Amino acid sequence: MKIYLIDDDASVCNILKIIIQQKKLGEVCGTASNGMDALEDLPYVMPDIVIVDLLMPIMDGINFVKKAKEQYPDISYVMLSQVSSKEMISQAYECGVTFFIQKPVNGMEVVRVLTNVIDSIQMRRTFHQMQSLFMKDTPAQGTPVTIPQMPPSAEPQEEKPHIKRLRAILQKLGIIGESGSADIITLVDYMIEQGPESGKFTVSQLCTKFSPNNAKSMEQRIRRAVNAGLTNLANMGIEDYSNDTFHDFAGSIYSFEQIRKEMDYIRGKSDSHGKVSLKNFLNSLIFYCTN
Repeated sequence: MKIYLIDDDASVCNILKIIIQQKKLGEVCGTASNGMDALEDLPYVMPDIVIVDLLMPIMDGINFVKKAKEQYPDISYVMLSQVSSKEMISQAYECGVTFFIQKPVNGMEVVRVLTNVIDSIQMRRTFHQMQSLFMKDTPAQGTPVTIPQMPPSAEPQEEKPHIKRLRAILQKLGIIGESGSADIITLVDYMIEQGPESGKFTVSQLCTKFSPNNAKSMEQRIRRAVNAGLTNLANMGIEDYSNDTFHDFAGSIYSFEQIRKEMDYIRGKSDSHGKVSLKNFLNSLIFYCTN
């Protein structure tokens, strides 16, 4: 991963560079002391990740991200901040920042945040590759689809590692007690066992395989559970932007744009909830459970 650093304090950039290099998190492809210089550099260095200070002369971090996001929407933006103002942090999220690193810089936090950002980028790229791969092979609408059957298990086995990881994620999202969580586990387990081929099928088709007579009810249970997780994450963000679960999943398992919409709904600023793509949600869980 190519990482670009922006901070008017050169010592902060040096500390970040040392952490990134020592922990082999990526390549530092450039630095700048203000947002204006960084905007000039971006088209030449084309980083995957930009770490930018919130408070800087000439152009602050929020205005930098607003301008950069318009031209380079695929770059992931991480904000450095020692400001605890919820209003300013909210503005940063709204302009496109998905992760924060608190000042003074702590090595463990830098590693945790950048690892999450890198996972999100890799997951997004994997989705795009899968979509491109299966676009040609997707059956035309109305064409019967045959979903491979799982071989019957001869006897109960110890819970698979990816199922344990999946349960832990659902627990963090606060939806392990939802009736749809069992359905989510069933589909994710099947999709992992089947491999990339499962990407051809819609959620409705997958539900039909496991519940031929009540596929719609199964899909509705899943949607209720997934939406409950969205609401739980939004509430976590409203209460504390630095919450670890919010930090880890608000821009990866869920779309951060939709998390913001749900937060606005909860605050009474909007009449519409955030929305979730069930297939993207399931694919995100697969990525986290197998990496």
